[in-house]
Amino acid sequence: MARRSSSPAASPVTITVSATDGGGGDGGGGSGGALRRSIGLASPIPRRSLNPNSPSMCARRYLSASKAEAEAEADVDADAATVSSSEFVRYTVHIPPTPDRHASSGPEDPPPDRSYISGTIFTGGFNCVTRGHVVDRPSPPHPRGSAVLPLCKMRGCDGPAFSNPPCECGFAICKECYEECVDGGGHCPGCKELYNTLSDEDEEEIEEEEAAAALPLASMKDLRGGGGAGKLSMMCSTKIPNGGGGGSKGPSDFDHSRWLFETKGTYGYGNAVWPKDNGGHCGGAGAGFKGFEEPPNFGGKCRRPLTRKVGVSQAILSPYRLLIVIRLVALGFFLMWRMRHPNREAVWLWGLSIACETWFAFSWLLDQLPKLCPVNRAADLAVLRDRFESPSARNPKGRSDLPGVDVFVSTADPDKEPPLVTANTVLSILAVDYPVEKLSCYLSDDGGSLLTFEALAETASFARIWVPFCRKHDIEPRNPDAYFGQKRDFLKNKVRLDFVRERRKVKREYDEFKVRINSLPESIRRRSDAYNAHEELRARQKQQQIAGNFAASPSSEPIRVAKATWMSDGSHWPGTWLSPDADHSRADHAGIIQAMLAPPSSEPEIGAEADENNLINTSGVDIRLPMLVYVSREKRPGYDHNKKAGAMNALVRTSAIMSNGPFILNLDCDHYIYNSLALREGMCFMLDRGGDRICYVQFPQRFEGIDPNDRYANHNLVFFDVTMRAMDGLQGPMYVGTGCVFRRTALYGFSPPRATEHRGWFGRKKIKLFSRKPTMGKKSDRVDEIVLPQIGDVESEDGDVESSAALLPKRFGSSAILLASIPVAEYQGRLLQDLPGVRHGRPAGALAVPREPLDAATVAEAISVISCFYEDKTEWGRRVGWIYGSVTEDVVTGYRMHNRGWRSVYCVTKRDAFRGTAPINLTDRLHQVLRWATGSVEIFFSRNNALFASRRMKFLQRVAYFNVGMYPFTSIFLLVYCVLPAVSLFSGQFIVQSLSITFLIFLLAITVTLCLLALLEIKWSGITLHEWWRNEQFWVIGGTSAHPAAVLQGLLKVIAGVDISFTLTSKPAADENDDAFAELYVVKWSFLMVPPITIVMINAIAIAMAVARTMYSEFPQWSKLLGGVFFSFWVLCHLYPFAKGLMGRRGKVPTIVFVWSGLISIVISLLWVYISPPAGVRKDYMNFQFP
Repeated sequence: MARRSSSPAASPVTITVSATDGGGGDGGGGSGGALRRSIGLASPIPRRSLNPNSPSMCARRYLSASKAEAEAEADVDADAATVSSSEFVRYTVHIPPTPDRHASSGPEDPPPDRSYISGTIFTGGFNCVTRGHVVDRPSPPHPRGSAVLPLCKMRGCDGPAFSNPPCECGFAICKECYEECVDGGGHCPGCKELYNTLSDEDEEEIEEEEAAAALPLASMKDLRGGGGAGKLSMMCSTKIPNGGGGGSKGPSDFDHSRWLFETKGTYGYGNAVWPKDNGGHCGGAGAGFKGFEEPPNFGGKCRRPLTRKVGVSQAILSPYRLLIVIRLVALGFFLMWRMRHPNREAVWLWGLSIACETWFAFSWLLDQLPKLCPVNRAADLAVLRDRFESPSARNPKGRSDLPGVDVFVSTADPDKEPPLVTANTVLSILAVDYPVEKLSCYLSDDGGSLLTFEALAETASFARIWVPFCRKHDIEPRNPDAYFGQKRDFLKNKVRLDFVRERRKVKREYDEFKVRINSLPESIRRRSDAYNAHEELRARQKQQQIAGNFAASPSSEPIRVAKATWMSDGSHWPGTWLSPDADHSRADHAGIIQAMLAPPSSEPEIGAEADENNLINTSGVDIRLPMLVYVSREKRPGYDHNKKAGAMNALVRTSAIMSNGPFILNLDCDHYIYNSLALREGMCFMLDRGGDRICYVQFPQRFEGIDPNDRYANHNLVFFDVTMRAMDGLQGPMYVGTGCVFRRTALYGFSPPRATEHRGWFGRKKIKLFSRKPTMGKKSDRVDEIVLPQIGDVESEDGDVESSAALLPKRFGSSAILLASIPVAEYQGRLLQDLPGVRHGRPAGALAVPREPLDAATVAEAISVISCFYEDKTEWGRRVGWIYGSVTEDVVTGYRMHNRGWRSVYCVTKRDAFRGTAPINLTDRLHQVLRWATGSVEIFFSRNNALFASRRMKFLQRVAYFNVGMYPFTSIFLLVYCVLPAVSLFSGQFIVQSLSITFLIFLLAITVTLCLLALLEIKWSGITLHEWWRNEQFWVIGGTSAHPAAVLQGLLKVIAGVDISFTLTSKPAADENDDAFAELYVVKWSFLMVPPITIVMINAIAIAMAVARTMYSEFPQWSKLLGGVFFSFWVLCHLYPFAKGLMGRRGKVPTIVFVWSGLISIVISLLWVYISPPAGVRKDYMNFQFP
C-alpha cells in the first residue's frame, strides 16, 4: 500500500510500491513502502524560487490534495499492488505546482524540526560527503513559538484556514469549507452555533477597502483635469459648488475654507483632515485606518527624518581653517628662507635637515587637508520605532518591519583569544535590543577547535537565562563579565522588587558558567585520552586475535592509533585535533556548520513564573533567542585560505543561504556590544532618505583595560574622534576592521543606485549619475560593475538583466541558492517607497512576515559554499566581499566601495556602541602598529593606491586614502631627523649657521600655529590635551620602530616576493584577583626596540658631552649648544613613554642601575672631550697625569 505526503514545489517525490497480502500487512512499515522525500543533505534543489508576484521571494509553495483525490489514488495504488509481484518498483514523479493546489504539509509530513537542525553538526568539503551528525536532541520548542501555518480542521481538508476565524469559538476553517457550511445551514462545525454572515454589500465594501489600501494615491494631474471628481476612485470626492465640476463658474468660485476646514467628513486620503470611522458619504474611506478620530499629525515623528547632520560651529571651524592656511604659508616661507640661507660650514647637515623638513611639511598637509569639513551626526530612535514598528494599514499587528541583520564574530586561536572572551561577546549580541526574528549571529572559528565549539554550546545554554534577565531589567552593558565587573551602584534606576534576588541568582549561574568554560580544555584532554586509550586497547586485542587465528607469533610491530580529539558523544571531532593529524590540523580540516540556536518563531514567546525549571520569573518577557550558528570553513593544503578576509567571505556566503540579512555587522571576538541600541542607531542611517547610497556605518572603537595614563596611546582618540569625524564630512570614514554595519549588496561589489563623478581641478565639477546600468564612468571603472537583478523593476531592460544574470555565476560561484538570495537582499535593504525622492523603494510592511524555517538541505548548501575550492574562478576576494592581498584587508575593502561611488557614515553614539580590548604591552603594541603600517605599504604599491582612484571619489577623500598608504615612509625622514640633533651636538655645528632672529620668528610661528590648531581640534572633537600629546609621543615611537620595519618588509614583498606573516595579538583574560595592568610592565624583547633605544642613548650622551665640552671651552658657543640641546631634549620627551616601558614595573629597577648609567655617561663625555678637545682650550689644563 503506498501513501502520499506533500512535498515542496517542483521537488521529486519518490514513490515505492510493494505487494501486500490480503491479511493486512505492515502498512506503514519498511515493507509497506511508505513514501519518503528524496531530499538528502546534498540536494541541489534550490530552497527559494524567484517569483515575480512575491516581492520577498521567500514564500515556499506546498502541494496538497483534496479528500476525493486521495481516495482515488489509494484505489489505484491498491490495484497496482494486487497485480504486481513481491518485487519493489521505484519511480520518481515530479509534481509541478498549480494555482489551485496550494497547501501546507499534511499530518504525515510535518514541517522541518528546528530542534533537529540545531542539534546536528553538518560537515563536508573536498573529496568528502556532506554528513549530518546528530549530537543533541533538545526538548521541543515552546508551543507558542511554532511557526506552523493554520490548517483547516474539517475532516479530509488540509487547505489554509482564515487568519481570523469567522466564528468566535476560533474553529479554523478554510474559505471553501466555510462557504459549504453557510450554504448547508450556516452552523459552525466547532460550536454548532450559527455564523454571523455578512451581506453581499458588506463583502463588496470590505473588498473595495482592501483594494483602496493597495492603490497609489491620485496625482495632481488627476485633480486638475475635467471631471476630476469622478477620477478619485479611491478617495471621497467633495461636492463642488454650483453644480459640481461642470458649472459655469471657474476655480476662483471654489470655497477653499470649506474644503479645508468645514466638511472633514467627506475627505479621504491625502486631504487636510482625516475622516472618522464610517463617516461622511464614503463608508469605506477610513475603514482601513480605524481608531483615528482626530487628524493625524503629519508633521510628527512619522514624517521626521531618522538622522540629522550637525556641523561644527563656525566660530571654531572658521579660525581652524584660517590657521591651516596661515601655517601652510609660514611653512612655505620658512622652507624658502632655509634654502636661501645654507650653513656652508656643515652643508651635509643643512641638506639633510632641509629634506626632512620638506617631507614633514608635505606629510602634514596630507594629514590636514581632509580635516577641513568635520561633521557630527545624530539619530532619532523614536522615529525609527514609530516608522517601522507601529501598527499601520499594511502592518495591522505592528510587527517589526526592520530589515534583518547578520552579525559576524571571528576568532582563530583559542589559546590567544580565550573562549570566555568570545562567549561574552556572543552573549552581548544575543541580548541586543533588536527584533529577535531579524537577528542572526555567526561565529567563524578559523582554527576549527573543539574548545571553541563546546564553549559556544555552553554559551547558548547560558543565554537562555542571561538574555531574558537583560530584557526584563533593561541591563546595560549586556556582556555579563563587563556588567558584573562594574564598580558602580547596580541598583540605580531599578524599580522591580525581584531585581536583587534575580541578579544574585544570575551572578551565581555566570560564575558556574565561567568555571565550566575554564574547565573545558582539561575536560576535552581527559576525554580524548580515555577514548584513545580504549581505541588502542581494541586495536591491540584485534591484532592479537588476528595473530591467534593464523597460529602465528604475536607481531612485534607497534600499534599505530591516531591520537584523535573526541566529542562528548563518543565521535571524532571533524575539525582540528589536539595532536594534529592528516585532515585534522589547522590548515587541513573539513568544513563544519552547526546551528546552536535554531531560528526563532515570528510570534513572541512569553516565559513563565520561576520554578524548578525556570531560574527567574520571565512572565511577560519574550524568551526567544536569535539564531546562533557555528561555522568553521574548510581548509586544505594547496588552497590559499586568505586569512581573516577569507573567513569573512565564507561567512557572507553562509549567511546568505541560511538567513540572508540585508545588513551585516562585523565584530572581532574581543569587541562586544556595549550599547544595546547600537544596531538601531546604525539602521537609522541606512533607512533614512539617501541611505541607499550608504555602503557601511562605521562606529568608533572604544577600549577597556587601558592604563589610566594611556602610555602607548591605545585609545587612539586623535584618529577616531578627529580624523574619522573629518572624513565623515567628505565621502565617509574608512573601514577599520570591526564595529561596522555593512550593506550586503555593497559587499557583493555592486555600485550604488546614484553616484557622482568629480571632474576638473580638485574635482569641483560634479556630474550626477542616476543609472543602475553599467554605463557610468570610464571603461576601466565599468569592469567592476554588474547590473543588480531587480525585483519588480519595470525600468530595467531585458538585455541588461539577462547579461547581468549570466555574469552572476562567474562572479559569485555556482550556488543557485546564493544567486537567488542576491536580489532578495537588495529588495529587503531598500528604503520605504513613501519617502520623498525614493525611486526604487519597498512598501511598508513588506518585511513583517515570518522567516522561512531552516532545513537540512539548506545547511548542506551552506556547507558547499564554505568549501576550499568554491572561490576558484570567481570574483570573491578581488571584486566581491573582503578584498585579498593585504594584511589590512579592512582599509582596502572600504576603499573599493568608496571608489565605486558609495558613501559611508560615522556614527558616534552618546553611549559607546562597542568596546574591546587593546594590547597594553609595549612589544604587542609595536607589533600591532607594524601590521597596520605594512598593510599601508602594500596598499601604496598596489592598484589600490588612491592615485589610481576613479572619478567617483572626492578629491579630499582621495587625499585621505593616499595619506593612508604614504604615512609609513615618513619614518625614514623621522629617523634621520631624530639623529640630527645628536650629530649636531657631536660635531659642534647646527642646521643653521646661527640662531638669527628670522629663524626664531619662523620657528615661533610654526610652533604657535601648531598648538592653536591642536587646541581647536580638541575643542570640536571633544578629546583632551593629554590624549593629543600621547598621540604625538607614540607617533614618534612608532615612526622610529615599527614604521621603518614596515617599509622594509613591504619593499621585500614587492621586489623579492617575500611573504609576510603575522601572529595574532593576544587578548587579555585576567582574573579578578590579578593585576589588571600586569602586562603593561612586562618587557618582551623585540628587534623593533633597537632604533628607539639607539636614538635615546645617542641623544642622551650627546647632551652630556656637549654640555661638558662647552663648559670646558675657552670660547663657549652657547647659541649652538642651546639649539642642539633643545632639539635633543624634544626628541627625548617624545620617547619618554618608550623609555619608561623598558624600565618595567616601578620599583623593580634597582637604584644602582640609574647611578651607574649616570656615571658611565659622564665618563664617556669626559673621554670624548679629552680625545677631541674644543678649540682654544688651554693645553696645560687638559694635560693631567695619574700618580
